[in-house]
Amino acid sequence: MAHATSATPPAPILPAASRHPAAYWLVTAAVVGECAVGGTMDLLRMAPFYPVMIDLGYPSYLATIMGTAKLAAAAVLVVPGQRRLKEWAYAGVMINMVGAAASHLAVRQPLGTLLAPTAFAGLTLLSWAWRPASRRL
Repeated sequence: MAHATSATPPAPILPAASRHPAAYWLVTAAVVGECAVGGTMDLLRMAPFYPVMIDLGYPSYLATIMGTAKLAAAAVLVVPGQRRLKEWAYAGVMINMVGAAASHLAVRQPLGTLLAPTAFAGLTLLSWAWRPASRRL
């Protein structure tokens, strides 16, 4: 006869954050800051993002689309509730960062150009993994 065992819930990813919510908020602040500042700079077509986007071969109107999306993501990530929108915001930020890294690689730019997008992709993953239960689906 099989013994019934009590199932334990899986351990949270990087459980230190559950004991230190400040770590979640610090990482999330960096992600939100990048989205807010980067989005504003995109909308205003400011250096360094706009010239890089053009050098990568993207049309100028993409700055308006990306800027708007980044500002929306920043807002969604900080407001309470809106769990499903937060998932979409995290996905959008990751697509932006992975796309930026892939674009730099595609045009054979120096590997140093990968530093910022991969670092922010990593911070985005940490923010997503460390988010409290109240911010999860």
